[in-house]
Amino acid sequence: MNRDDLLAIGEVAARSGVASSALRYYETLGLITSTRTSGDRRRYRRSVLRRIAVIRAAQQVGLSLGDIAIAFVDLAPHAAPTKRDWRRMAARWKPLLERRIQDLQRVRDNLDNCIGCGCLSMQQCTLYNPHDKLAAIGPGPRRLFPPLPR
Repeated sequence: MNRDDLLAIGEVAARSGVASSALRYYETLGLITSTRTSGDRRRYRRSVLRRIAVIRAAQQVGLSLGDIAIAFVDLAPHAAPTKRDWRRMAARWKPLLERRIQDLQRVRDNLDNCIGCGCLSMQQCTLYNPHDKLAAIGPGPRRLFPPLPR
């Protein structure tokens, strides 16, 4: 590999719009990889820019770094995702995004009522959740975010 094909962490940060600290974190998660110089400086292949673009796009629509890591499992560590890889990742992410859309619509439609029992109003909750029955199915706003099927 030509040394000109390698980018310093500052260059990658500037080109990708991602802070150097985030790049180091992505690296600890295995989302991106670097090589080291004799002075122990990180150097990234240019292909990392496409990987970071995919990470940022996925995060922008609400996917977690864990979701992204699972999708990257089939990619070679230094490889930029191809069109075929993107289609595979998109197919894997579609059900997650559909669920997120449903959750957001439920929140939007019930925003002026109650948070789905987490709890906002002890007086009103005696009507919607007497004796805290929803606690049996998990913590947080159970009506808005029911548990995922296993």
